[in-house]
Amino acid sequence: MIARCRPLLGTYVEIRARDSTLDCAAVAIEHAFAAVEQVQGLMSFHARDSELSRLNRAAHRRARRVHPWLHRVLRLAARLHRESAGLFDPAIAPRLVEAGLLPRPAGAPRPAPGATMMDVELLEGSRVRFRKPLWLDLGGIAKGFAVDAAVAMLRANGVRAGAVNAGGDLRVFGEEAQLVHLRDPAQPARVRPLGALRCGACATSGGYFTDGARWATIDPRGGARPRTGSISVIAHRCAVADALTKVVALAPASLSRALLRLYRAEALPA
Repeated sequence: MIARCRPLLGTYVEIRARDSTLDCAAVAIEHAFAAVEQVQGLMSFHARDSELSRLNRAAHRRARRVHPWLHRVLRLAARLHRESAGLFDPAIAPRLVEAGLLPRPAGAPRPAPGATMMDVELLEGSRVRFRKPLWLDLGGIAKGFAVDAAVAMLRANGVRAGAVNAGGDLRVFGEEAQLVHLRDPAQPARVRPLGALRCGACATSGGYFTDGARWATIDPRGGARPRTGSISVIAHRCAVADALTKVVALAPASLSRALLRLYRAEALPA
């Protein structure tokens, strides 16, 4: 097993791979990092030249063709928006900008009041159109998708077992279970064992720190509640686990249980 680590996605991404030869594993890891970099280039809210930023600037005027990966993430986000009764909503970006958690997108028109993910049309041919001006932020799901893309690239290059960890968004695969530790978002130096995980993903979501206070994931319905702990979700795909951490943090217990059952996932409060 060899491991490499690089700063990407606003955190550190570690990729581990086991193959018949170290050279093959090293090549596979390079391809996996390239996949993570591609996701970052497509879905970054901060980068002016990302495909997501171009959508935020112009998709209200006409449909735009995007990379199939971005279209796939938007389809999953739209599905989660419907199934969570709007609690998972990438169109919350203006609220995050107002709170100082995201920069104002350069060149993008002011979003229409009340715009939600329901105002995003996903068309054939990987095209996207906004029914009204809005700003999307995929920070609640893109990192998990990047982990999934890296794992897919490792497997495509013949890696038999490995793991990808992007700042707490983790996916492992292989015949043998791997020991997983969770990092406490409030105390990054502190970790605790989760247990053994085989061919699955885990994502952990804590709160934002603003003006010295720690806040929960901002509720698209308005307001935010202080939170002292974190929530981890185990699922088959890291994109799903990543998104569900936000939903579980906000949803009533009955809705959380229903969504976790639907996605065959499990929540682990800190």
